[in-house]
Amino acid sequence: MSVTAVPVKPVNSSTRLWLWLGVILALALAFGLAWMGTRAAVAAKGTNDQFLAWNKGQSGVKTTASGLQYQVIAPGEGPNIADGDVANVQIEGFKRDGSVFQEKTGGPFEVKDGAFIPGFLEALRLMRKGAKYRVWLPPKLAYDSVPSQPGMDNPLKGQVLIFDIEVKEVMTAAEVQMRQMQQQQMMQQQLEAQNATQGNEAAPEGEPKK
Repeated sequence: MSVTAVPVKPVNSSTRLWLWLGVILALALAFGLAWMGTRAAVAAKGTNDQFLAWNKGQSGVKTTASGLQYQVIAPGEGPNIADGDVANVQIEGFKRDGSVFQEKTGGPFEVKDGAFIPGFLEALRLMRKGAKYRVWLPPKLAYDSVPSQPGMDNPLKGQVLIFDIEVKEVMTAAEVQMRQMQQQQMMQQQLEAQNATQGNEAAPEGEPKK
């Protein structure tokens, strides 16, 4: 039985060079991925400082002077949220391990000192209407800043907290003040109308109703 030989074209030196470069590149890529995976594992299991140092180098993550880290998912539009504004926000909170400690919720909140933990308040002041951010709060900007209540342990103390924040609407402080004045005027008008009705009903017979 004869065997048909399939001729193989000899590989020239230029082709061999590119093959070797491809092998070297593949090895370098594999080494890089393994190194990154190791760093991620160390950061996930390491201290808060190790995690924040690792996270600081991730793509798109910015760090403020206070240590707050944030990533802009959508920038939004208009002016930044300011003190006295009322922001209608949707939030969801996570721990470092990805577990949810704050279910997705929302509502209007007045932006002012003491209304939120410091890191969350700082993040809101960076945002605008329509903005979506992911923020990482070091413990000192989270619940380590809240005095402990006697006999009550806060399980979130000492932990890095992660929030996804979306700003749905923003009512400026001036608009809030105008809305409050309008409501007060409406209540005053209703009270005056109610008093006038009661006065007419109480008028003696034979006397003209005023």
